[in-house]
Parts: sequence; C-alpha cells; structure tokens
Amino acid sequence: MKFKKYLLFLVIAAVAVVITACGSDTEGEEDSGAKDENTTSENEDATDLEGSVVIDGSGTVYPLMARLAEEYMETEQEGVSVEVSRAGTGAGFEKLLVKDGTDFNDASREIKDEEAKLAESLDMELKEMKVALDGLTFVVHPDNDWATELTKEEVISIFHSEGGVTKWSDINPDFPDEEIQPYGPNENHGTYEFFWENILEEADLVDTINLQQEYSTLVNLVSEDVNGIAFFGFGYYVNNQDSLKAVNVDFGSGPVEPSLDTIAEDGDYAPFTRPVFTYLNVDMAKEKRQVLDYALFVANNINEFAGETGFAPLPDSEVEEYVSYLEGLK
Repeated sequence: MKFKKYLLFLVIAAVAVVITACGSDTEGEEDSGAKDENTTSENEDATDLEGSVVIDGSGTVYPLMARLAEEYMETEQEGVSVEVSRAGTGAGFEKLLVKDGTDFNDASREIKDEEAKLAESLDMELKEMKVALDGLTFVVHPDNDWATELTKEEVISIFHSEGGVTKWSDINPDFPDEEIQPYGPNENHGTYEFFWENILEEADLVDTINLQQEYSTLVNLVSEDVNGIAFFGFGYYVNNQDSLKAVNVDFGSGPVEPSLDTIAEDGDYAPFTRPVFTYLNVDMAKEKRQVLDYALFVANNINEFAGETGFAPLPDSEVEEYVSYLEGLK
C-alpha cells in the first residue's frame, strides 16, 4: 500500500514538473514574440532606403544639386545613389518627358509651354520647385582693367547682332582698339535661353560669339583671352575668381557688383537676377520612396547650401510651401 502511494506521488510530481516547464516555455515564447514584434517595428521605422535618384538638366544648377546629393548620400541615406548630370536645361527636359525618364530635371529657366503640354500628353504630373536665385554674370580676363564697369546697354551691345560694337574702343575711345571676343553657353542651356529671351529680347546674337556646351570650357577660354567676355551663372564666377574678373553693371543708379547681397528679385542686381528650378516627376515621387525622401531633403536644406555654391537663398515662405506639398505626398 505504501509502495502504491509512493508511485502515485512520483507520478503527480512528474506531471507538475512537465506543466511548470510547459508553462515556462509558453511564457518565454510569448515574451520572445513580443520582443521580436517590437524589434521588427523599430527596424521598419529605421530601415535605410535603397535604390537610385536620377537627375539631369541645367549646368548652372548642377553645382548646387551635386552638393546636396553628396550631403544626402553621406549623412542621410547611404544606400541611395543620387546621380546628377548636366546635359543642359532643354536636353534635361527631353530626358524627363519620356516613359521611365529621369526623376528630376534641373532648369535655369521655367518650363516652356510645349514641354508642359508634352508632360500633360504623357499624363505626367510635374512639380516646379525654385531652388535658388542666380545672377547672370559677365566675366573678363583678370588683366582686363578697362571694362570692369559697363552699363547694361553697353553689355547688351557686345552680344547683340545689331549692337554696333566689335572693338573695345567702340564702347569707349579710351578702351583698347582690339577686337572683342564674346563667349557664352550654347542653346542646350537655360542660361542661353534666359539671356536671349529676357536680355536680348530674342534678337540675334553677334556672329562672332563662341558658344560652348561646358561651362568649364568657357572659364578656360576667358581666362586665356584678355579680350574675351563671357556670361554664365554667378556660381561659376565665384568658383573661379582666381582666373576671372566680374563686370560691375550699371542699371542706371551706378555700378552694381554681382554678389549674394545684390542678387535678389528686388535687389540692386535684379535686372540680371533669375530664379533657378528643379522639376520633380511627382509620379516617381509617389512610386519610389527614395525620390520623395530626396525631394524633401532638398526642400529642407536648399538654403543652407545655396550660398556655398554661389546662389542667393529663397524666402522661407517659399521653402515652407514646398515642404508642405511634399509631406502631403507621403
């Protein structure tokens, strides 16, 4: 009898051990599951983005967008490749306005009616974003000590086909009796189009002008030609001040030096000031998280890097409007 009671005791004890172990395992599994769920949630929130962002367009805007891309890849999303090219504004729109085109087009002019209509025909939504203000800058050789100050009309006469100016002495008898060599960006660039449309009012350029695709080529040409004069964005002058000299332009109230202080839509250099843009393919921003993320980074940081690359910043109210719009795409 005692032996049977002893066996019963052993069985009950064994069952108790099994129940305790199972309870402990189940509890551990529940805890583990809760921890895994939290970990997954945290990881999802902190997941680094991957993929690419493709940008082309304006050579003028290129230094600013390239700097932003560099900062974004280094400090924000190392897994995203932001590819910035500089085919020119017009050529950039051609690459944007096609099926599976680029994500952004940088532009040193506003989109043309025919480009906007093409986007509409493709059922493509674009968002125009100003990124900075630029001053159209005229540069000469460092040894040119006579044309450091010119009136707006004198500058135009150098590039206008009917300006009547071929030599420096045609502007002022005290200037050298030497042929002027004008330079500028070619028709692929929004800077050319802005100059032709807004400054020359669509008049023909002088036959002797040397137009180039690369801004670096223009810098080299003028830096080696004491009788040369070229036009391009202020940023290219700022980055090459050791080999170029900017012309101060008199718009009627005395010579104005192009600078971050004078380049503004209501500033002293306003007649030669223009906004520059990037155009976002909204469909790509909705489809690819990295495109929208980069667009927001640009909007939130554009003014911080504008001055660094030779551009005047935008009013805060405009920046806030872009951020609000982009947040609404999430």
